[in-house]
Amino acid sequence: MGIKAQKLIENLRQYGMLKTREIVELGISKEYLRKLTVQGTVERVSRGLYSLPNNDYSPMQSIAEVSKQVPKGVICLLSALRFHGFTTQNPFEVWIAIENRSRKPEIKASAKVRYVRFSQRAFTDGIQEKRIDQLKVRVYSPAKTVADCFKYRNKIGLDTALEALREGWREKRFTMDELWKYAKVCRVSNVMQPYLESITAL
Repeated sequence: MGIKAQKLIENLRQYGMLKTREIVELGISKEYLRKLTVQGTVERVSRGLYSLPNNDYSPMQSIAEVSKQVPKGVICLLSALRFHGFTTQNPFEVWIAIENRSRKPEIKASAKVRYVRFSQRAFTDGIQEKRIDQLKVRVYSPAKTVADCFKYRNKIGLDTALEALREGWREKRFTMDELWKYAKVCRVSNVMQPYLESITAL
């Protein structure tokens, strides 16, 4: 095996997936990359995205894949609930927030992508950087995710928002101060108030 191929394998082991641009920056031509793909040395996950063959990804592979291709986006709503373990269901779409005025990215992913436009502080507040299979993922914090679920209750259902609130509170994933903070950021304080009062009364 050549030095360049070995270098690519080492980087894929470290980072999980790489874009074509990142592979070219390693000194590997697109033609050589195609050759390695045909040989089965690497695997094309989707357009412009590569991994090692038979990589043992977690059930959240689709979240990592989309995050890699939309680096300025933030995993939100149902996908954030899945990430934080508030639900065992695996949404057939990856929900990702983009800034209100930004252009919707055109990507090729194995999963369907649901873009949601957030504006100002609703987009920038509450972002955490985590990792899935060595890939960096931007995802909203548990408290911010709950507030988002109430804000978009017409899209995902009020029952889902309430379940996330109860589950997160039971597992002590956030404080009441955090919930109030993001309820204000998302402008759903009045909507969430009776539910916040009810969980503290239990």
